[in-house]
Amino acid sequence: MAKETKDSRLAEELTSIDGVKVKFAEPLARYTSMKIGGPADYFIEVTKDAALANLLRVLERNSVDFQLLGNGSNVLISDRGVRGAVIRLGGDFKTVAWRKDGAGVVVEVGAAYAVTQLVREAAREGYTGLEFAEGIPGTVGGALYMNAGAYGSEFEKIVDHVEGVTRAGQPARFSRQQMTFGYRDSHLPVGMVVTRVGMQLHKDESAQIGSKVRELTTRRKASQPSGFPNSGSMFRNPPGDYAGRLIEAAGLKGKRIGQCQISERHGNFFVNLGGARAAQVRELMELARLEVRRRFGVELVAEVKFLGEWPAD
Repeated sequence: MAKETKDSRLAEELTSIDGVKVKFAEPLARYTSMKIGGPADYFIEVTKDAALANLLRVLERNSVDFQLLGNGSNVLISDRGVRGAVIRLGGDFKTVAWRKDGAGVVVEVGAAYAVTQLVREAAREGYTGLEFAEGIPGTVGGALYMNAGAYGSEFEKIVDHVEGVTRAGQPARFSRQQMTFGYRDSHLPVGMVVTRVGMQLHKDESAQIGSKVRELTTRRKASQPSGFPNSGSMFRNPPGDYAGRLIEAAGLKGKRIGQCQISERHGNFFVNLGGARAAQVRELMELARLEVRRRFGVELVAEVKFLGEWPAD
């Protein structure tokens, strides 16, 4: 009875916040690029800055853990779902503004803005620096958080500043000089929610930028799978090598467990053939990890982030 009362009071607090929409026991598969994932206790969509700060204070006061979910790429959510809250940003966090800065521009973009949309808008405006991110399927906030990169560049090279809200609901801002980036990590404070990112871009010929974007689009389509849901790269590239090359060299391209398959086009992409479960994906990842280690002595590290309640190993 005490737990029911506590849960009821929390639900009442959450639903009373202006600018949030709460769904209970919401299946998460529809919100992920791999179309896999069990239910979240609380699935909370936030559309206003003040609402986010209020929400985080309520969760902190009630000792409720939370996870962020952008476009649902680069994550694998357990079949059992996620205990606590899953937060998804929208509304005010999908804005973009261009501020000229000498020969360049600082673009202020909301964390929920789609990376690919920003790349193409920058190309139309005639600003260079973002072309490498063409095809990255996530949001700006997620890409910043994991320092996403491709084709020899990554987000740390263009970041000017980052704004966000701490776990306690307090505003936070970091300049580029205050940040320490690493491979697929921005080392932001634990629990901080990124709300906006400032990026420094430079002026160039829009036709030339557009040509580069199209070139990278062609390269991506030629090498990456299409037609089936996937989460992007499953493993980080080890120093001096590529996870996809090692998995292919281990003879695992096309390997399948249940409805999850290692892509026949790219060894570091695992695809959902229809109805795959998270447990099958993890089992296939473990098979690839062990086989690469056995054959080449290389330890693959997951790039995809595991969310939710998983069976004990």
